[in-house]
Amino acid sequence: MKKMTTLVAAAFTAAALFIGTTTASAQSTPRGKWRFGIGVEGLLPTGNLKDISSFGLGVSPRLQYGLADNLALTITSGYNGYFGKEIGNTGVDYKSYGLVPAKVGIKAFISQNVYLSGELGAAFETSGFGEVKGGPDYDTNTKFLASPGIGWANQSWDVGVRYENYTGQSNNFGTVGLRIAYGFGL
Repeated sequence: MKKMTTLVAAAFTAAALFIGTTTASAQSTPRGKWRFGIGVEGLLPTGNLKDISSFGLGVSPRLQYGLADNLALTITSGYNGYFGKEIGNTGVDYKSYGLVPAKVGIKAFISQNVYLSGELGAAFETSGFGEVKGGPDYDTNTKFLASPGIGWANQSWDVGVRYENYTGQSNNFGTVGLRIAYGFGL
């Protein structure tokens, strides 16, 4: 199942990276121009991440460069924080779990204002996965991440949904994210 999730995420990412040959025009990043956006995110954990958290929030600054009228290069970072939940009915909670993603990708407009995206990169843990409040600290690790998505963007706003898959250290989990961002040309 873990390999299947990774393969599906990689396939969607590859598809988004190679789409962009339509005549749709990118409404947010014209060819040869830079754009900066800052987004807030609601995050729904999947896989074994949902065992330690039910919900997360994130912030994501993104820099875009217009490669063509319907294609943009993206560079995204930020912080994703997942709130720890109680372990059974023990009264003991998991610590909040944090990741700092660093991704590069492609945003391909397939019709007026609608785009597919694909990003690849690394996520750096800010706390060990599954740490318990008051318990020992675990080593933090780096995870490979692949993130396909779909969204809508205009000159000011960008609303997108994506699946983000994290793999590494014999651990595979993900998140479904809703990003709402405000952006402007540089």
